[in-house]
Amino acid sequence: MPLNIIVTAKQVIDPETPASALRLNSQLKRMETPPNIPPVINGFDENAIEAALRIKDAKGAANVKVTVISAGKSFVLDVIKKPLSMGADELVLVQDDALEGLDAFATAQVLLAAIKKVGKFDLVVCGRQASDYDQAQVPLFLAEGLGIPCVTIAKKVEVPESKLVVERVLPNGTEEVEATLPALVTVSNELGQPRYPTLRGIMMATRKQPTTWKLGDLGLSPAALQPKVPIEQLFVPTSQRQCEFINGENEEDKGRKLALKLREAKII
Repeated sequence: MPLNIIVTAKQVIDPETPASALRLNSQLKRMETPPNIPPVINGFDENAIEAALRIKDAKGAANVKVTVISAGKSFVLDVIKKPLSMGADELVLVQDDALEGLDAFATAQVLLAAIKKVGKFDLVVCGRQASDYDQAQVPLFLAEGLGIPCVTIAKKVEVPESKLVVERVLPNGTEEVEATLPALVTVSNELGQPRYPTLRGIMMATRKQPTTWKLGDLGLSPAALQPKVPIEQLFVPTSQRQCEFINGENEEDKGRKLALKLREAKII
């Protein structure tokens, strides 16, 4: 039986977008894709795809099937089909107008329903967090919903025989842990650079069409996806700087006046 790996991926606003080009909808409290700047696949999710493909390389293409799942309101096919050009076997898109502005819990419910509809799986691989809101909650909700072990912040993922072996990133080093399958792992950028799609992979991805589902296909309704943690305010932070030159007769006089200024400001 082949090893069935599911990878979750998210289409996000390019994190390299200049701050001047960002568009915030204050009424809907969400970021909007800037015009003329195409979205990208979340960088950590590309690391997750790479982790799955390395397992496929190690075990042989005939022994591993990699399915990538993404959910959203709309997709740019040239962007979201990148996993196929990298070497993934299937791409499943949950595309529905109701999938805009979901919180982490609702997003996890959609992905959970999609994973269950795909069927048998042995391993779920996710990026450690998304570059748009950086909450890192969806994978944890997924693991809880699936009732499987969760190993986070991996820099190396292997599946020898029927177990998961992960090298995790720690603040002061790394640790190696094992888990039984099925399991979920979140991958960090310490894994290394994701592979570039080959020309052959790009041509194959062009011919392959993703499977597309609506919320109704998953037995979900928009009412079931109301946010558990609503956003109260979304804004671009501003900073102000003020510079004042301290003059004096000599260095000692300047230091004394600086100390007085700092004391007036209650800094010292």
